[in-house]
Parts: sequence; structure tokens; C-alpha cells
Amino acid sequence: MGKCCKCKGRLLCMCLLPCMMTGHLLIYITVSIFVTISYTPPKVNVHYVASGVSAHSAALASHPLGPFWNLRLEDSALWNQLQHAWDRQHNPILRGNATAKFKLFSEIEDECSSGCMTRKCSLPRIQDFNGLPEQMRAFVMAMHCREYPLLINQPETCRRNSSSSSSSGVESPMLLMAVKSQAGNFDNRQAIRETWGRSGLVKGESNKKGGLVRTVFLLGRQDPSSGPRPDLENLLEIESQKHGDILQWDFRDTFFNLTLKDLLFWEWLRQYCPTAIFVFKGDDDVFVRTGALLDYLNTQWEEHNLWKAYTNKSELDLFVGDVIYNARPIREPSAKYYIPERFYQGAYPPYAGGGGVVYSGSLALRLKDVSDKVRLFPIDDVYLGMCMHRLGLSPSHHPGFLTFDLPASDRRNPCAYRSVLLVHRRSPKEMLTLWKQLQRPPGRC
Repeated sequence: MGKCCKCKGRLLCMCLLPCMMTGHLLIYITVSIFVTISYTPPKVNVHYVASGVSAHSAALASHPLGPFWNLRLEDSALWNQLQHAWDRQHNPILRGNATAKFKLFSEIEDECSSGCMTRKCSLPRIQDFNGLPEQMRAFVMAMHCREYPLLINQPETCRRNSSSSSSSGVESPMLLMAVKSQAGNFDNRQAIRETWGRSGLVKGESNKKGGLVRTVFLLGRQDPSSGPRPDLENLLEIESQKHGDILQWDFRDTFFNLTLKDLLFWEWLRQYCPTAIFVFKGDDDVFVRTGALLDYLNTQWEEHNLWKAYTNKSELDLFVGDVIYNARPIREPSAKYYIPERFYQGAYPPYAGGGGVVYSGSLALRLKDVSDKVRLFPIDDVYLGMCMHRLGLSPSHHPGFLTFDLPASDRRNPCAYRSVLLVHRRSPKEMLTLWKQLQRPPGRC
């Protein structure tokens, strides 16, 4: 009887053991699923800055913070589709695996390139094209056009001697200033010539060596779509003959065409001033402390030359400004920077916003090369960020670039400008006044 009970007990245990193990396994799976579903990752503080607001933090990383360039295709966004087609076209691995859609884009590209000057170009369909703002429609219709003839050129800008008495030949500019202007902004250009954009040998502010500065103004044609305006072409010719610093191309000078000024200037730089060590690119309503900027650039150049012997790297990848991180397009139709979702989807790469940036001349030539693989974008600052990202680089934030101005209480105080390299915005009168104030011997600050 006892033995029988023991046998039955063992048999019962053997039967229950698989059931118990299966039960434990089910409990484990259930708990795992519940934990996975209910898990909330720790919150990461993302420095989100909308377009038009600066980071103002030198501690932020100077490299791309997240993926921007990838093969993900946004079917509803025109720019993303066109860029995706180029990504495949310029990728040697994917190039041979082109689909019918990408072959169609390639055919469209050929047609648009040949029809730039005649304005005959059939684009991929964009939803509700007629519902887009006029400036966006104009941009889309001409975004494949990248070559425009020069109307006014200055081929000798970087070939002139640094002084009339110089007998040592031509000196490469330490700093080439490329200022984006418009035909009617005569007073802005003249104020710049008389203050921070004066061409010639400029001294540094810290009793250090300065450098040779050359200044050019980048212009397009007057935009007739903005309404009737007086014809200023003859006045521009006279201004160009007197000052020798006007570059004008045959395209409509609109806000969304500012990107063209970068592309065309880079090509001009390659042809007429390839040995410029640094380039300033900015607007004609900023104020620059040129001597202080030369102090900074000379330091960067000296450090680069010291490290060049150890790193074996001859090119300097300097790009500084007021950097904006993790910005997204503005979707408000009434905004100046409005970008519709059907044109572009996704975030922007890090870019230097506002009125001005500085980059090395060697980097400018690389930006020209890489721009051939990046579709035109209607906001020039963002486009620069796209080209930098394509190179695997990111602009560096510099707290001296105050593209969103000083506090109102400090704007008339010369002492407030001692740590500033650039400030935005200043009228011609304000430029002249501030320049005179900063030329005086520094008092107590």
C-alpha cells in the first residue's frame, strides 16, 4: 500500500512538472511583454531651437547630432524625392540599381538643365502646386538652374597689390568679405566700405598682425515681381567702376534665390580668388569688428600651421557662426521662412543662422564641389548646413556672432561690443556711429 502511494506520487509529480514549467514560462513571457510595453526610456534633453533662434552655447557639440542624410524616401515631399534620386545617382553601389522612378527623375534633370534659360522645365508633380506662395512656386520652377552669366565682374579683386607702393607682388587676401546686397542698397554698401568692410591692409585689435582684406558685394537683377521700381543698372555700373567691388549675376534677386549667391560666389572664388585664406559671407545690414575677427582668424591659422606638421592635414575645416541645432521647418504660411510639407519633410541639419559666417577658403572650394550633389534649398543658411553635413562636418558655434543682437539696453554702449565679432542688424547710420565709437581708445568698461 505504501509503495503504491509512493509510485502514484512520483507519477503525479512527473505529470505536474511540465505543466509547472510551462506555467512559469508563460508568466515570464507575460511579464516581459508587459515591461517592454510599459517601459518609458529616460527623457533626453534635446536642445530644440526653432528657425530664427540661436543656440548661444559653445558647449554644444561641433559634429552632427543625429542622422540627416539617409536613403529614406518621403513620397509626398518634392525636395526629398529629388535628393533621394541624386543620392542613388552619386552612390556607386546603388547607381546600377535605379528604378523607373529614379530614371524618370534623371531624364527630368537633363531636360531642366538644358531648359534653364528658356524656363521650359516639366517637374515631378507636387500636390496643390498653385496653392503654394508665389515665391515658392518661382523657386520650384527654377530650382534645377544653377548657372547664370555674370553681368558685372571684378576679375582683378584678388590680384591687386596690397598697396600702391608695394613691389613684392600680389598678396593673397587673409580675409575675403562676400556681402550679399541688393541693387537699391547703395547706402548700406557705402557705409560698409567706410567702416568694417574697407579693403586693404587692416590691423588687428590686440596689437597683433592683421591681414589683407578684400570686399565684394553679391547681387542679382532687380526683381520685377515686387512691383515697379526705378532702373538702377546704370548707377550700379558707375558704382562698380568707382569702387571695383560689385559682382552681379543674371538672376532675380529674391529672398529664396539667396542660395544662388553662395553657389555662384563659390564658382567665382575658384576662378578668381582661390588662394583666399578665409571667407566671410554675410548680409549688408550686419556690423563686423574686422580687427577682432582678424585676431581670431590669425590665431586659428597659426594653430593650424603648428598642428599641420603632426596631423599631415593641409586643409583647415573652419566654419564658425551662430549655430542653430535641431531646428525644423516653419509651417506657418504667412511666415517669411515658410516651407510646405509637400516640398520638404524632416528636420534641418545644424546650420549657422543669421547675418554672417566665416569659413576657410579651402573649405569654400570643397563646399562648391559638394553642392553639386545637394539639391537647392530656398533658405541659404540651411542649404549651407546641408552641404556641410554632406561633407561630414558641422559648423562650430562662436558666442561672438550675435546675429540676434544685444539686449536693447546695451546697444548704445561701446563696452558691450568688446567680446562681439558680429552683430545683426545695423542701419548705415548706426554702422558709422558705432565704428567711430569703437575706434576711440578703450576706456574703463
